[in-house]
Amino acid sequence: MRGVNFKVDAGDFISILGPSGSGKSTLLNLIGALDKPTSGTLFIDGVNIGRLSDNGLSELRLKIGFVFQSFNLIHRLSAKANVALPMSISDMDGARCSRRAVRLLELVGLKDRVNHKPAELSGGQQQRVAIARALANNPKFLLLDEPTGNVDSKTAKDILSLIHKLNKENGVSIIMVTHDQNLAREARRTVQMVDGKIESDMVNYTT
Repeated sequence: MRGVNFKVDAGDFISILGPSGSGKSTLLNLIGALDKPTSGTLFIDGVNIGRLSDNGLSELRLKIGFVFQSFNLIHRLSAKANVALPMSISDMDGARCSRRAVRLLELVGLKDRVNHKPAELSGGQQQRVAIARALANNPKFLLLDEPTGNVDSKTAKDILSLIHKLNKENGVSIIMVTHDQNLAREARRTVQMVDGKIESDMVNYTT
């Protein structure tokens, strides 16, 4: 990537739009502190991540919720256990982890699926579990990589409705990567990427 420069404010909802190979997933990995920039500076919540140690990066990631396109759920664990896992890593008490995991699954509409394993859930339900897990440690913002890429059109609408709810009612800042122009317009702002550069950064007045 070259010359990428933009700012995300608290409570914002931004889509990063571009074809495969445009650099949007790389940008998302940088924002998610999964990769370090080789040049330039990247500040997350006022912290320059290029100066952080591995332990510092691990602590920073607790402020970030990441939802991968492939869900990345652990198949031997129930939905509740998948959601509770990030909290147990952050040393939260086991009973408290369990209670919060149930509340988050209720938030994403899976109150009756808490004990189901991923193989017993539809693609859309697995995506909802992944979103609930991403919210486990009360992150400052949520990163979504093609959140509707592996589900049917009806489920995609349901997931999009959930994303809007998290943003508007729960105040979660959202950055969403997509190649779908219609989906990108659902955000308040769209950053268009081409060949590793930002081609445009515009407000979507229809949202």
